[in-house]
Amino acid sequence: MLKKVNKNEKRKKRHLRSKAIGTPERPRLNVFRSLKHIYAQVIDDKTGKTIVSASTLDKEVAEKVNGTGNKEAARIIGKIVGERAKEKGIEAVVFDRGGYLYHGRVKELADGAREAGLRF
Repeated sequence: MLKKVNKNEKRKKRHLRSKAIGTPERPRLNVFRSLKHIYAQVIDDKTGKTIVSASTLDKEVAEKVNGTGNKEAARIIGKIVGERAKEKGIEAVVFDRGGYLYHGRVKELADGAREAGLRF
């Protein structure tokens, strides 16, 4: 009997193999995407604190885009999280794609963060 492949379980395994760890000097830019929304956080793993975050649930983002589960929204989220990180004095981050493949919305978010001035 064939079993259906659970894509989320495979993603979680890929994420566990990741070696991305954030430090105070170079925190981790974490990405989570669902069918409707995309979320980004800059995290210092040494203290376990989220420094800045942005998502398509934010009111300022909802006004800028029509639709929250598309590439346009992901690029705007990347720009916003990059700008917020620059305000906090963060220049470079470690990109943690969360086990997702690097294309589509994840790639757009990364490109938006680079446009805002983050290095990774």
